[in-house]
Amino acid sequence: MIDAYLKHEAERKALGIPARPLDPEQTRELCKLLEAPPAGQEKFLLDLLENRVSPGVDPAAEVKAGFLADVLHGKRKSPLLSKKDAVRILGTMMGGYNVGPLVEALSVPELADGAAQALSATTQVYDAFDAVLALSKKNAAAKRVVESWAKADWFTARPGVPAQVKVKVFKVDGEINTDDFSPAGDASTRPDIPLHALAMGKTRFPGGLAKIAEFRAQGFQVAFVGDVVGTGSSRKSACNSVLWAIGEDIPSVPNKRRNGVIIGGVIAPIFFNTAQDSGALPIKTDVTKLKTGDVVVIDTVKGEVRTEQGEVLSTFKLAPNTLADEYRAGGRIPLIIGRALTEKARQALGLGETDLFTKPVNPQPKPGQGYSLAQKMVGKACGVAGVLPGTACEPKMTTVGSQDTTGPMTADELKELACLKFAAPMFMQSFCHTAAYPKAADVKMHKSLPRFVQERGGVALKPGDGVIHSWLNRLLLPDTVGTGGDSHTRFPIGISFPAGSGLVAFAGAAGFMPLDMPESVLVRFKGKLKPGITLRDVVNAIPYWAIQQGLLTVPKKNKKNVFNGRILEMEGLPDLTVEQAFELTDAAAERSAAAACVDLSEKSVATYLRSNVALMKKMIADGYQDAATLQRRVDEAEAWLAKPALLRADKNAEYAAVIEIDLAQLDEPILACPNDPDDVKKLSAVQNTKIDDVFLGSCMTNIGHFRAAGELWKGQKFNPAVRTWICPPTRMDQQQLKDEAYFSTYTAIGARIEIAGCSLCMGNQARVPDAVNVFSTSTRNFDDRMGNGAKVFLGSAELGAVAVNLGRLPTPAEYFAAYQEKIAPKAAQVYRYLQFDELEEYKPKGLRTVA
Repeated sequence: MIDAYLKHEAERKALGIPARPLDPEQTRELCKLLEAPPAGQEKFLLDLLENRVSPGVDPAAEVKAGFLADVLHGKRKSPLLSKKDAVRILGTMMGGYNVGPLVEALSVPELADGAAQALSATTQVYDAFDAVLALSKKNAAAKRVVESWAKADWFTARPGVPAQVKVKVFKVDGEINTDDFSPAGDASTRPDIPLHALAMGKTRFPGGLAKIAEFRAQGFQVAFVGDVVGTGSSRKSACNSVLWAIGEDIPSVPNKRRNGVIIGGVIAPIFFNTAQDSGALPIKTDVTKLKTGDVVVIDTVKGEVRTEQGEVLSTFKLAPNTLADEYRAGGRIPLIIGRALTEKARQALGLGETDLFTKPVNPQPKPGQGYSLAQKMVGKACGVAGVLPGTACEPKMTTVGSQDTTGPMTADELKELACLKFAAPMFMQSFCHTAAYPKAADVKMHKSLPRFVQERGGVALKPGDGVIHSWLNRLLLPDTVGTGGDSHTRFPIGISFPAGSGLVAFAGAAGFMPLDMPESVLVRFKGKLKPGITLRDVVNAIPYWAIQQGLLTVPKKNKKNVFNGRILEMEGLPDLTVEQAFELTDAAAERSAAAACVDLSEKSVATYLRSNVALMKKMIADGYQDAATLQRRVDEAEAWLAKPALLRADKNAEYAAVIEIDLAQLDEPILACPNDPDDVKKLSAVQNTKIDDVFLGSCMTNIGHFRAAGELWKGQKFNPAVRTWICPPTRMDQQQLKDEAYFSTYTAIGARIEIAGCSLCMGNQARVPDAVNVFSTSTRNFDDRMGNGAKVFLGSAELGAVAVNLGRLPTPAEYFAAYQEKIAPKAAQVYRYLQFDELEEYKPKGLRTVA
């Protein structure tokens, strides 16, 4: 075991990173060695035990805690470990498997003081609180623990935000998105934080890691600075990589860091929240005068960034006002858990509320206060009529989603949170990002992660089932709140606030999520769409209109974006199907909005829920687990259908901005141009551009798009100048398209048909050749995402299908002519959606039609 570990350690050291944490088998071997340690290896073995085993309810932590408990009970002995040593080491394991042995040690006189000290610093005790409280009635050590929790010693013993921090600046000009921090092509290494961090900035700021390491070797703390930081995906791996480069090791938590300083002119809301949760210090301020290599002083008291000579370069305010407490606690999530423990202990002791913690300053509703739809939905999840912008709240999480490139990190966070059962009523795990071309790590994950989720009462999909959102939307309840570990978790009914894997894990484990309620921007549609103008054009019309009104700019320097960090609320299209509504909410991610919602009719929602109930019943019949969780969701959906009612915005609701879009003024398709989803232009501005690859797929598509493309391709021949990629979002869409014989049309034009899932969209599996022009229906078109140097246009499936036929972007006249000839005469048939309750194979056996 020692030889194998040292070899692995040497291999990693050559890469400049530490060895991986011990797995359960290595930990078992370590525990055996500790009973009879080889000469000269004593210090090495103890270090492995104390610092190289992950905490919480990691399987290796279970082995470690079991061994230490055996030492306490005298069942096993080590010349290197006394019983007091065992108690001390148990106290570093954060919660979970270590808590039981520590509670027992409170009743052992020679161990009681050490156990009390260990438990006083442990906040993730959950149900064990009651055992300690009961014991405290007759046990002095247990009483000290409860009193310590009540005094929040776990908090006050930690250093707070320094009054002044001297840092050396590493700055990246322009926008840095999460693909730059955590490249999609390296997604399989994300759970291995140090290894994955080696890929940070490799295309966006090559040499950056070496420069940061150089500054740190000079003895400086380094601040990461950017004009626009962290746009795009919700992946926590982006923040993990930044903190690995600039942060500090966490004692007894291998391969994870915190306390890094991140400064941005703009910091994307999900990235900012992830930094909060990770124990970082995110600061939003003007960075114009900062450049790489500058040594500056950050004065957190005065809110100034100064030169060493005292010149003020910019000013800031730590926000939210609880940020300093979050930093001191090691992150927003540890603060929430610890604060709840302190409150519980004080109530048990009959003490009043403590003034140790900074209280959020929440706005108060005025008489006759009006609330927007989003504010009402969040209010319902908090048990109040509505929640105003700026309110710090903790809404109930009714639905939580996790996808596979972040799922292993979410699992690690759940272990660290000592979670053995989900409190959120629905937690769903998908495998859409890795199903088509799984790497070795993905194959292993496909086997282990479903079991992990199901054991905690979650629902696990199967590789090949399809895109997370297309499935998760089927499990939703109207007017409820949720989250997901993918930035496109944007519910078309209800509302979701996407998050990094740490916050997703917390939402699943605790059943609620901290939220600083954002302002809302209302987009009000009116008028009627011209035939051939699609919902994707409506999606792109939102930034187009905002640019015309001066509410959005394309350049990144001093960028203006009215949607950033706000909720995008939409009304004026009540008769959309829920599938269509998702196209609108989904694209809110590209606006850097915190969330999105759409005002829909009860008829549309009821039709969708009837279909979803049939799907969930079929999932139960087909053996999907957890069956009890699915059945509860079926019961809840049927209860809503029995008495349908939807929340509506008040007429006097207030918004940060209102944008009115007259759909009749959309006279031609609108595309997002290379390589920025905000850089939207009319088709005529880019017509005749050569196209090398066309991708029809992603969560932005539904079955109607693939039928439309099929109709436009009927009678066409293979165009060898264009590579065509087809990827229906779910296996159900794929099967239905096969049954309708569209696959024969796809193959006739030479399309490559991918397994249901994400395919080219994220760029972590299939990729296009270097430096090609691409037309895609996918979500975003960041540099190098789909292919190195690729220039990517984003638009409708219908426009993409015409581009396949021509090998170029058509003129508006060519596009409308093709649409009128091929699609318009049968539009009602083309744009039908999967209604599972009307399909034979989804009906209960006794109700199926027999031929």
